[in-house]
Amino acid sequence: MKAPPFIYHRPDSLDDALALLAEHGDEAKILAGGQSLVPLMALRMGRPAHVVDIGGIAGLDAITVGDDDSVTLGPLVRHATAERSTVLAEKAPLVHETMPWIAHRAIRTQGTVLGSIAHGDLAAEMPAVVLATGATLTATSIGGERIIAADEFFEGYLDTALRSDEILTAVTFPTWAPNSVGSVTEVARRHGDYALVGLALRLDLDGDTIVDAALAYFGAASTAIRVPDAEATLVGSIAGPDAFDSAAQIVAAQLEPPADIHGTTAYRKHLAGVLTRRGLRTATSKIGVLA
Repeated sequence: MKAPPFIYHRPDSLDDALALLAEHGDEAKILAGGQSLVPLMALRMGRPAHVVDIGGIAGLDAITVGDDDSVTLGPLVRHATAERSTVLAEKAPLVHETMPWIAHRAIRTQGTVLGSIAHGDLAAEMPAVVLATGATLTATSIGGERIIAADEFFEGYLDTALRSDEILTAVTFPTWAPNSVGSVTEVARRHGDYALVGLALRLDLDGDTIVDAALAYFGAASTAIRVPDAEATLVGSIAGPDAFDSAAQIVAAQLEPPADIHGTTAYRKHLAGVLTRRGLRTATSKIGVLA
């Protein structure tokens, strides 16, 4: 199919892009990598009257490290760039580890990390990584910047806290502590397809004791979601099969994933439990806590 008619804009600066959004409001959409917006338009599920292409704006593709060792990505950082980044591998390993799971290589070459976050697809990896790491999002309009916490950003299916006059201009991942471990795992029909269910997790350890936990699931609700009760049962426990089984049972009981032709709710609940055990084992084995 072909996209419905629209007016194409290619501003030279962020200020010009923000002015276009302020002028056209809900009738405008930002184009960065185009790997989510263009297919939606081709299927006529998205019908913006104005497309604002920010791909030519200089300086939006930076990966920067703060004085506190936090890492900030700009809106034109491609998935492929993040996958090759030694900075992310060292400072934000969960983000770096996620990249090969995202779609296919051709899509990662064009698609942007912030575009995936802003799109907010329930089965995408990056929203879950944002939740698991406690990242912060920077939304910018002509009125200035607004900082949004990860747990306040995703509001529903393809629905985020971004306003129609705002661009997601940065995501900042906090310092990855020396005692932190994480993993990303998912089940999909084929590698590169959207996940039936997936999990991005982070654990903070004191020896073999879990002192903090974040379990963020994708493909399991209308948006990426954490399971606080499962996290709570891990905290204070010794990292091992008993703790992991307890968390998995809570996850499988509490999540109510949507059903479709690829899997029932019951099947996806089962997958969520399996991935909980698998992800926790993978994360803790990285530093020899659990072989």
